[in-house]
Amino acid sequence: MPNRIISIYIDSFAGLNRSVWLLSFIMFINRAGAMVLPFMSLYLTKSLNFSLTEAGYVMAAYGVGSILGAYLGGQLTDRFGFYHVQLYSLIGGSILLFALIFLDGFWSIMTVIFLFSTVADSLRPANSVAIASYSEIENRTRSFSLMRFAINLGFSIGPAIGGITAGMLGYKWIFVLDAITCLIAAIVLYRLLPYDPSLRVVEKKETIKTGTSAYKDSKYLIFIFLTAIWAILFFQLFTSAPVYWKNNFAMSEEMIGLLLALNGLIIVVVEMPVVKSIEHITNYMRMISLGSICLVLSFLALVAGLPFILAAILFIVFMSLAEMFAMPFMTNYAVSRPSEDRRGQFMALYAMAYGVAHIIAPVSGLFLAEKYGFMTTYSIFLVLSLLVAISFYLLQSFLSPAHRKFI
Repeated sequence: MPNRIISIYIDSFAGLNRSVWLLSFIMFINRAGAMVLPFMSLYLTKSLNFSLTEAGYVMAAYGVGSILGAYLGGQLTDRFGFYHVQLYSLIGGSILLFALIFLDGFWSIMTVIFLFSTVADSLRPANSVAIASYSEIENRTRSFSLMRFAINLGFSIGPAIGGITAGMLGYKWIFVLDAITCLIAAIVLYRLLPYDPSLRVVEKKETIKTGTSAYKDSKYLIFIFLTAIWAILFFQLFTSAPVYWKNNFAMSEEMIGLLLALNGLIIVVVEMPVVKSIEHITNYMRMISLGSICLVLSFLALVAGLPFILAAILFIVFMSLAEMFAMPFMTNYAVSRPSEDRRGQFMALYAMAYGVAHIIAPVSGLFLAEKYGFMTTYSIFLVLSLLVAISFYLLQSFLSPAHRKFI
C-alpha cells in the first residue's frame, strides 16, 4: 500500500514540460517569501495601531492595485509576451517591498501597497499564459496544479517563517525577506529560463476559440463575477481570520503562521494526486461548485461553537479543499476558452476578479466584524458561500450548447 501511494504521487508529476517545472520552481522561491499579505492586517493594527477599518482600506488599496496590475499584465503579455512581464514584475516588486520598511503613515503605506500590488500582480496573467503555452491541453489542469503545488509549498514555508520573524525580530523584517525572495526569483528566471528572441511557442489546438474580446463575452463575464464573489469568501483566510484569532483568542503570531502554513501543506500533499485522478473531468463548473460547498463547511466550522483550536483547524482544512477543487478548474476554464491571441486579455480579466476580491474581502470582513462581530460576519459569509455554490452548479444552463460539454 505505501508503495502504491508513492507510485500514484510520483505519477501525478510525470509528463509535464521542463519549462513548466522551471516556472513552478521560480514561483516556489517567490511564494516562500510571501509573508506580507497574511500578516499585513496584524502589522497595521498591532504594530502601527491602525483601526480595523483603516487596515481594511489599506488592504483594499492592495486590491485596487491588483486589478490595475492584472489588466496591465494581460495587455502587456498580449503585446510583448510573457517573459519580460514576469521578470520586471519580480524586480519592481522587490524594490517596492524594500520601500515599505521605511514607512509608517496611513497614506504613504496605502500608496506604496497600491504600487506594489500593481507591479506584483502583473505577473499573474503573464505566468498563466506561460504555463498554458508550455503545456498540452490534456495535462493543462495538472500543469496549473503543479504551479499551485509550488506556490503552496512556498506558502507552507512562508507564513511559518513570517510568524517566527515577526515574533522575534519585528514585522518590518517580513518585508525584507519578501523583497529578497522576489529578487532571487527574478535572478533564477533570468539565469535558468533566459529570454530567447527567436523563441516561438508552437500554437496548439485549443478547446474553444472564440476570437472575441473577453469584455464582450457575456457568458465568460458571468463566470468572472462568480469567481470574484468566491475569492472574496476565500480571502477571509488571509484578511479577517488572523485578526479574529488574534483579537478573540489571543493567538500568537507563531501559531497563526503555523495555521496558515497548514493550508499550503495540505495543498502540497494532496492536490497533485487528486487532480491527476480527476483531470479528465471536463465538467468544470460542477467541480468549482464542489469547492464552493467546502467554503460553506469552512465558515460553518467557525460559527458552530466548536473549541476554537478545532474550529480553526477545520476552517483551514475546508478552505484548503475549496482551493483544491475549485481553483485549478477555474484557471483551466479561463485559459482554455479564448484563442491564443486573446489569452492574455482573458487571463487579465480572470486575475482582475481576484483583484476585486482583494478590495472587497478585507473591507467587508473587517468592517462587518467591527460593526456586528465576527460570528455575524461569518454567518453572512456562510449563506453567501451556499449561494455561490448553487450559482456555479447552475451556470452550465446559461451556456451555449457548443460550450456545455466543456463545463
